[in-house]
Amino acid sequence: MTKALLRILMFCDNHRDFQNRSCLAYFLSKCNNLLYNSYFKKYSLIFAAIMDTSLKNKFDSIIFDLDGTLWDSTANVALAWQNAIAKVDYLNEEMTVERVRSITGMTYDSIFDKLFPTLTIDQRKEVQKLCAISELEILHTKGGELYPQLEETLKYLGTKYKLYIVSNCQNGYIEVFLDLNNMHPYFLAHQCFGTKGNPKADNIKDIVNDHELKAAVYVGDTMGDYNAATQAGVPFIFASYGFGVVPDGMAATADSFSSLVELL
Repeated sequence: MTKALLRILMFCDNHRDFQNRSCLAYFLSKCNNLLYNSYFKKYSLIFAAIMDTSLKNKFDSIIFDLDGTLWDSTANVALAWQNAIAKVDYLNEEMTVERVRSITGMTYDSIFDKLFPTLTIDQRKEVQKLCAISELEILHTKGGELYPQLEETLKYLGTKYKLYIVSNCQNGYIEVFLDLNNMHPYFLAHQCFGTKGNPKADNIKDIVNDHELKAAVYVGDTMGDYNAATQAGVPFIFASYGFGVVPDGMAATADSFSSLVELL
């Protein structure tokens, strides 16, 4: 059994992904008696390295989602969309914060397909256009709610990592966040659905490839974020303080934005 364990240790030492280390840690916790085996002790340094699940110094860059990760703009987006749909005579609906949060993370086109499935294609396009214009107008003046200690945390992370944003929002939305809150100094680049109409996974890949990132990690708050990061081949940190639920598969969980300081 010791030889089999050694093979696992050596394999995981050469393939240090988070899942291998987590599985091995669980396995070893059930085999504490083997720690006294002299043959196993010979490889204690390998064991210690594999058991180190810290994320510090594992990455060269962090790519952030925006809504539910860096800020919460849902109240003012709901207000903007309510103003927009009031301009058409074929809709009589209330746009609540809960409805806006229910579609957070979806691509901008998909949002209006879900919210207004009974409209014709032309009507839906008209409503989407009106909402997009109203959204940027309202946010330019009212903005969104930044998560606590956002700037201090970004300032710290920026000393260790290259920082980026990838969101499924419309073109101009990230710029509002950056302009209104003087966040330009902290981020090297950003990408969104509105730029090329590409899904988030492709936009994450673009950031990684365009900026020659070697070890990026994505921070987001929804299953859509997790799936996009996974498809892009990038580890995922779940922002549990945001809007969504991600049951498993993440490299770590951040229960507040400032907790990234301890994680990374």
